[in-house]
Amino acid sequence: MSARTTLRRRITLATVSAASIALIASACTSNTPANEDTGNGGGGGGNNQAVSDNDEPGEDLVIGFSAPAADHGWMGAISSAAQAEAEKYEDVELRVAEGTNDVNVQISQIEGFINDGVDAIVLLPFDGAALTDVATQAMEAGIPVINVDREFSSPFAARATVLGDNYGMGVSAGTYICEQLGDNPDAVVAEIQGIASLPLTQDRSQGFADALSDCGLEVSTQVQGDFTVQGGEAATSNLLQAEPQIDAIWNHDDDQGVGVLSAIENAGRDEFFLVGGAGSANMMREIESGDSVVQATVIYPATQAADGIKLARLVAHEKNMSDLASSGVPRTVQLYAPVVTADNVDQYLPTAFES
Repeated sequence: MSARTTLRRRITLATVSAASIALIASACTSNTPANEDTGNGGGGGGNNQAVSDNDEPGEDLVIGFSAPAADHGWMGAISSAAQAEAEKYEDVELRVAEGTNDVNVQISQIEGFINDGVDAIVLLPFDGAALTDVATQAMEAGIPVINVDREFSSPFAARATVLGDNYGMGVSAGTYICEQLGDNPDAVVAEIQGIASLPLTQDRSQGFADALSDCGLEVSTQVQGDFTVQGGEAATSNLLQAEPQIDAIWNHDDDQGVGVLSAIENAGRDEFFLVGGAGSANMMREIESGDSVVQATVIYPATQAADGIKLARLVAHEKNMSDLASSGVPRTVQLYAPVVTADNVDQYLPTAFES
């Protein structure tokens, strides 16, 4: 099988994942009667609407929520969105554990939820492998666990998993750069990773490399920014010193992008364009301005835990997703990684997180 065929198959899978999240969005909101006239005219079944009572209050539920410390914009947005989602339902009491980057503390939080007999747990683990055992204990105690973003190492540790598409982020970024530079096989493309040892970083880099290879490009220089402002600034300074001429840069993370842009400004370089990652409001305003090296950013949704709350409520109430013919909530939902440019930034900016 050719590399091009493999990549196209992966992109197709990412598109199917995008459809999955559309189902979540409609699962709890499609309450229009099937025979109601929506003004679309007759024919083609255009007036058929899914009928669902998923938003109707049910038995009171207690959902435990635990996530890492909100020490950067994306993680703060994750927690805020989860709490805002829970507040929409009068039958949900959300118990929020204090954000922590200490694995042992987070394990203790989940043990506390188990002892309290909560109805469901939504868990974004600091380390998926380290939290697998305690999540499995919750499942064995009859408490459904919704795993968010960082996967457990066992399928028995979660009832459902909500994921961003790290490989798809790389594909989206690489495809965009190919669209801009594909006719220049000698283009210099640089990559600023987060933490290189993390599987999510490796997935992003692999998707990026695969997409670039589809148009005959490759990464010339790769540096690591550690997902921090300071790390992003240091890595970019080193990159700019190593490469006197660059055509495009993909920065994996918009939070570290604050430091990336600082280094670029200090170096007085602007011969390249930059594609961000995650979709912060800061980067979107740079795109919107039209006078920045930032030309695009790739969304990594900060709504994953909010979707986890919706799924936890459906599972605990033993409800289905109304737009699926199959019974029950899917085991895995993977979100899409769209590219934000000047053409569509107005659509995404109002709900973007601040770095």
